[in-house]
Amino acid sequence: MAASGKSLVRILSRAVQRQTPCMTCGPQRFYHLGKPSLAEAKVDSDKMRVTMIPGDGIGPELMFSVKEVFTAADVPVKFEEFWVSEVQDRCTAEHMNEVVDSVNRNKVAIKGILATPSWFDMGELQSVNMQIRKKLDLFANVVRVKSLPGVKTRHGDLDFVVIREQTEGEYSALEHESVPGVVESLKIITRTKSERIAKFAFDYATKHGRNKVTAVHKANIMKLADGMFLDSCRGIAKLYPKIQFESMIVDNTCMQLASNPSQFDVMVMPNLYGNIIDNLAAGLVGGAGVVPGESYSPDCVVFESFRFKRTHNVFYNLLIYGLQGARHPFAQAVGRNIANPTAMLLCAANMLAHLNLTTHANLVKGSLMKVLRDKKIRTTDLKGYATTTEFTNAVISNLGRS
Repeated sequence: MAASGKSLVRILSRAVQRQTPCMTCGPQRFYHLGKPSLAEAKVDSDKMRVTMIPGDGIGPELMFSVKEVFTAADVPVKFEEFWVSEVQDRCTAEHMNEVVDSVNRNKVAIKGILATPSWFDMGELQSVNMQIRKKLDLFANVVRVKSLPGVKTRHGDLDFVVIREQTEGEYSALEHESVPGVVESLKIITRTKSERIAKFAFDYATKHGRNKVTAVHKANIMKLADGMFLDSCRGIAKLYPKIQFESMIVDNTCMQLASNPSQFDVMVMPNLYGNIIDNLAAGLVGGAGVVPGESYSPDCVVFESFRFKRTHNVFYNLLIYGLQGARHPFAQAVGRNIANPTAMLLCAANMLAHLNLTTHANLVKGSLMKVLRDKKIRTTDLKGYATTTEFTNAVISNLGRS
């Protein structure tokens, strides 16, 4: 009787959601319900709380897919939503503190891409993404590059991991114009954080049964900065004698990824190289729409997807979609119902596994893999014609059938 009561509350809650659109969130179909009833509050008390940052561009639409699948799979998770955005000027100190407090409280978050203005006069030097990472100390970004069933690519069965340090390096936001026409941009590398990310990579390899760690660098040119990073990795490698260690210059790494990516297992690198390498690697297995990622601090995890910007015409984006030089949010797909939710659903499944909701994680991931394997419902980036809604409904209809 109690179970049927909970189901009734969920049905009624969903009906209220569909009838009360939030006018401040645009056309993305997200809703705010206000203060819950006593029955709803009791249902929510049985759920784990997770911070949700929908992000910009297609982020809100992908999050809507996650919420629809979670509802259908009866996942016991309650989202705390925060609509922070740099390009929409919703990133005040108060907004940022609320987000950080929520993540620190819940220990887990799921996040869409936050677009970053491309010009120096359209925002602070340190982007909102970087502010969140530094406030939460999200020092390790992990992207697992794995071939998916039903997604045809040039290379065979790939499965390797890109780990980047993401709190310093070229993204330290230490730039200044020393004299007119001369800009100095500082790259910060510290031994403490280099050793920390190296240890994280070797710990990750140990925990997940990986055999090799490759340190990616440019120490032949930046002898002090990248030299310190490489030396830190070599020092940590001595503590893990069962794991093979190698180093590779970043430009050679790009060539090797394009020609023979199966040679890699776990890769660790500084911030900028990681940002380039994980985007390159994503293209090897079908693109950004099918690759999940996550960022770790000592206390919390943020699961996040990333998205390529599909056009070089920034001004077209400005005029049509109102996003000021948006980076990676796939802005031109907003409202067209064509985005691929695979990566975000994989992020959500990984998040459920992290929360020890293993049954629900396997349910969501298994359904998603079945849709990809069947090759009947495919979005435009996978050379199909299905909409985001059709793909999401296919995942829902296959729950429990994998």
